[in-house]
Amino acid sequence: MIDIKQLTFGYTANRNVLNNITLSLDGGHIHGLLGCNGIGKSTLLKIICGLMRPTGGSVCVAGVDPSTRRVDMMQQMMIIPEEFSLPSVSLISYARMTSPFYPQFSMEQMNYYCGEMMVDPHEKLHNMSMGQRKKAYIAFAMACNTRILLLDEPTNGLDIPSKSVFRRLLAGYTDESRCIVVSTHQVNDIDSLLDNIIILDQAGVALEATTAEICRRLSFGAVDAAEAVYTERSVMGQIGVAPNTTGEDSRLNLELLFNAVTADRGSIARLIK
Repeated sequence: MIDIKQLTFGYTANRNVLNNITLSLDGGHIHGLLGCNGIGKSTLLKIICGLMRPTGGSVCVAGVDPSTRRVDMMQQMMIIPEEFSLPSVSLISYARMTSPFYPQFSMEQMNYYCGEMMVDPHEKLHNMSMGQRKKAYIAFAMACNTRILLLDEPTNGLDIPSKSVFRRLLAGYTDESRCIVVSTHQVNDIDSLLDNIIILDQAGVALEATTAEICRRLSFGAVDAAEAVYTERSVMGQIGVAPNTTGEDSRLNLELLFNAVTADRGSIARLIK
């Protein structure tokens, strides 16, 4: 559904933010996009939805170059950026003004999502807290029922109960026809939802693997230092990442995985592949 080949992008001529990114993101999955600050995650999402153009390589979304901003493609794509502004109207009014662009929009679904997240769709968006505006926009975006949903730090600003509700609603939103990409630093908020993990670093794609592959090949937590490919100290003692030799799938620790890949991308990639 989203095909990216040897993509590069730089805000200046002398420094690329993204380098040689090659990815294929299929429908029916929630893809987790991880990386350090400034590595280009938000930029990549903006390129996918056509808000920016790559300086090299190509992006194809459902067979279309997103930079052309074709209406039929844009109607099937929704992005929720980390920071956004909304007009001083109610969510109901905003939906009535904006939803005609999205053929699959459902006001009934939006009201359901609002009820689940305890958002009043009749309250003016300008009067809401940041967290309430985020939940209101999530409710509208999911009710648009687009095939592609791009989420940039979706849990920022949400309280603990709202994060739990968001996970439940996003899990229910997923189906075989939809491609969902979540860029986040808050890995513990969404790790149980992800079935494909992408980690970016300065050289490009440091890791791309399904959670099933990762859990089959790697063990997380208390590990033998002699066998581990990565270790760190915690309040529980020494923990890390090691080859999975038990024959049973381990439980994914996304934070440990990210730290391990950041420390030594080659060792982790070799174990998984």
